[in-house]
Amino acid sequence: MDDNFIRNIVNSDRRAVARAITVVENNNSSTAELIKNLYPMTGKAYRIGITGPPGAGKSTITNQLTKYFRKTDKRIGIIAVDPTSPFTGGALLGDRVRMAEVGTDPGVFIRSMATRGSLGGLSKKAVDAADVLDAAGFDIIIFETVGVGQSELDIANAADTTVVVLVPESGDSIQAMKAGLMEIADFFVLNKSDRPGSEQALTALKTILMMKNISHEDWFPEIIKSVASENKGIEEIASTIGKHRDYLEKNNLFLKRRENHTKSRIKEIVVSRIQEDLWHNSEIDLDSAIRKVVLGSISPYHLADDILNNYRNN
Repeated sequence: MDDNFIRNIVNSDRRAVARAITVVENNNSSTAELIKNLYPMTGKAYRIGITGPPGAGKSTITNQLTKYFRKTDKRIGIIAVDPTSPFTGGALLGDRVRMAEVGTDPGVFIRSMATRGSLGGLSKKAVDAADVLDAAGFDIIIFETVGVGQSELDIANAADTTVVVLVPESGDSIQAMKAGLMEIADFFVLNKSDRPGSEQALTALKTILMMKNISHEDWFPEIIKSVASENKGIEEIASTIGKHRDYLEKNNLFLKRRENHTKSRIKEIVVSRIQEDLWHNSEIDLDSAIRKVVLGSISPYHLADDILNNYRNN
């Protein structure tokens, strides 16, 4: 890897940073070399995950939070993750439009990312991109993703603080519980709380949280009401992120959380490489073997054993 390229990233050259994230997105052999070179310069940025159902106002909250943090002279990197719509419009394009006012700020870097169905998945690319921004000297990195499946769990494994954004409409809190959002949230934001039904939604959320087995020493997720479009509640959201960070550091949980995230990340990298190696170098005629499974000549377990044995012996 070109030393000048690495130096330019560390010196916050925007073109070099953008190029580096493109390397990460392409997910080829250069990615590992890039991260190996940058990793000694990482670890200083605080990573915030913002997730929730479509239309909850995550982009607006991200935009307002960014403006709030910029007042304190913090440099902000934003990774807007979309697992389904890679650069073809929809919510992803809308995110860019809504964040246009901070996008021109030289202290802010925004990048939209998508999985494109590649090996390694969403979290690997997002975390690698965050490492690039971290090495480039950004103080705060915000992951924003639609909470509609695995993506929000991936982001929880990448963020120091995870914020779940909900809206007052009936069913959101129950859907959140079903989707696992209740488990990953360090705190909740009930956005668009000027809408009818906000008090009922707040009560429902509190009821669900009271069912959780939390001791007095544990962090108890707060619920913050906001109207992000009017900049209401943003200061409280920023303050709660700060309180959660203080809690993690005071209770020696900050490094522990990052250790757990790193363990998950290493496992994902290993699994990704094994998968790639296994399928790309298999000497088994998969089409013929699968046909045998379909016709009942052998079971799926027989074929799986054959594939694994072939991999082990090569």
